[in-house]
Amino acid sequence: METTTENPQKSISSNQEQDSFDYSFVDTVARIARYDDFLSAPQITEVSPAPTHTFIENLTVAVYSQSQQMGGKVPYTIIREVSENFIHAQFKEIIVSILDKGNTIRFADQGPGIEKKDKAQLPGFSSATTQMKEYIRGVGSGLPIVREYLNSSHGTITIEDNLTTGAVITISLDQNQSLRQPQGKAHVLIPFLNDRQKQIINLLTLEDALGVTEITNLLNIPLSSTHKALVELEEAGIVEKTARQKRILTQYGKEISSSLS
Repeated sequence: METTTENPQKSISSNQEQDSFDYSFVDTVARIARYDDFLSAPQITEVSPAPTHTFIENLTVAVYSQSQQMGGKVPYTIIREVSENFIHAQFKEIIVSILDKGNTIRFADQGPGIEKKDKAQLPGFSSATTQMKEYIRGVGSGLPIVREYLNSSHGTITIEDNLTTGAVITISLDQNQSLRQPQGKAHVLIPFLNDRQKQIINLLTLEDALGVTEITNLLNIPLSSTHKALVELEEAGIVEKTARQKRILTQYGKEISSSLS
């Protein structure tokens, strides 16, 4: 998770570790602890090692699904924003705890920690390296987005030090407030989308899985434009490839599609 430091020697050492780390593949296992109550041990789910984009998606989907099963109202997008921040900890010893009927989620790691906890929640403060930016936006927008959503939804976000090393981020929605939310479309944070990206999202909503050439022909647009739009949508976590190299909407993409319609 994001960290800043004022010690020059510590900064040099940290940068050297970041430069040598392979961010393309997460080789550790994340553990999700689901607390239905505190009278028994939590249910444990493991998220297996995978390429980074896939790992973040798998972790987010697993946490979101279990939170929803418990009655939680935390949006997929908020869970994903915090999950992406594990890249700053090089995905070391990830534990996600789901409590309070799914409305409180605690994200813990054993990375370098977050020294400037207040600044980490402000736009523009980031420690993302060039390698990290291949997998996340890296502009310091993640936690500020989470904080703004929770502030507007009567929720809270706290950032604390882990027991020995690392950080713990806890996001929580007021259960009574979440139960009073009107029925209908789920609230989802929609990124800026141009017309071509919206066309592709709408098309994948109708057709489920399509190849690049199929999308190009159906929308009657240049192949290069299709490639460019798909890359941008994949980087945003809206679209993903199948084993047959077709494109489908992720869970996040489906939520965006529902909000656009």
